[in-house]
Amino acid sequence: MSTTTSHTPPGSEGQPEGTAPAGTRPVRLIQNEATTEIPVHLLFRDDLDPMKVPLKPAVVGRRQGTGEQPRLERPTPVRRRPLPQADPELVERPARVLPGVAGLLAGACGLTGCLAATWWAGLLPPLAAEALRLPAYAGAGLGPAQWAAYAGAGTLGVAGFGGLTRGRTGRAWVLGLFGRYRGTVRRTGLLWVNPLALRRRVDVRLRHWRSGVMTATDPDGMALRVVVLVVWRVRDTARAMLGVDDHETYLRECVEAALARVPVEPAGGTRGGVTAAGDALTRLVATEAAGIGVEVFSVQPVRVEYAPEVAAAMHRRRIAALDARQRSSMLTSVVDSVEDTVTRLTMRGLVELDDYERKVLVRDLTVAFCSGRGEPV
Repeated sequence: MSTTTSHTPPGSEGQPEGTAPAGTRPVRLIQNEATTEIPVHLLFRDDLDPMKVPLKPAVVGRRQGTGEQPRLERPTPVRRRPLPQADPELVERPARVLPGVAGLLAGACGLTGCLAATWWAGLLPPLAAEALRLPAYAGAGLGPAQWAAYAGAGTLGVAGFGGLTRGRTGRAWVLGLFGRYRGTVRRTGLLWVNPLALRRRVDVRLRHWRSGVMTATDPDGMALRVVVLVVWRVRDTARAMLGVDDHETYLRECVEAALARVPVEPAGGTRGGVTAAGDALTRLVATEAAGIGVEVFSVQPVRVEYAPEVAAAMHRRRIAALDARQRSSMLTSVVDSVEDTVTRLTMRGLVELDDYERKVLVRDLTVAFCSGRGEPV
């Protein structure tokens, strides 16, 4: 047994109560939703024990043609594209170097050995021997022993003097030996480095790069010409020099790609202007350049202008928008002033106005306020 609520249409007085005439449907109170029928015996139960009754959901679907708006679907989460990553084993580490004094001593020892081998072979000029206060010696000639002494002393001298280098503040040396990364030298002063190692100098100071004219778009899709200023430095020399072919070119291309994805709004806009665009560009470029050991501090547009083909039209559009904004502000101020004046006059009982007199007073006050602000009525 169930209860059904319906309206009795005209001409159905002879039919039993609660039933609908043949060929007609019972009128529902809620036209756009399906209701759930509740058994009558559940409404008059004497026991108070809870009882689970399976009920269908009150709304089972949306009817067609009832004017209901479709349910908004949840936005599909956008998958983030993978970030570029260099070789995880390629990480900067300090190289093994010696103080420059060690190289000087080794070079001096090699030079001294070459002079001694020359004196031993009897090839040292008499004047040089006298200057060096060496005893007179006829010499044993160039034999295998003398050549071996020349080779050892020469190798020591070349290794000592050839490995000398100067470390400068803000500069670093990336060392490689037979194709392998051997470390980075960030020390300053006179140093001795393995002369067989390949040295690549890298600038680790804080640097800035002012780009040329790049193409971009504003939030409405209009073409822009943008010049950006990038403040950056090399944080990991190994990844910057060995992870990519040229880290400076890579950084420029990252900036160009970011400008193609981030809309830039000219100064004076309502969406944050160049400051909001600079923050978005900084986050994007810093994330993409971190994988190659480059640390980006700021990417800020320093000059934003519309492309020549749309510059004139956008200038007129901005002037019209500023004029409309100013007129709207003025009109709001005038309306508020008129309303406040009329309200004070009537609330304090200074005047009693009917509808016609109120309209005339509002018109005159509006004309007076607009004329006082220098705007035509």
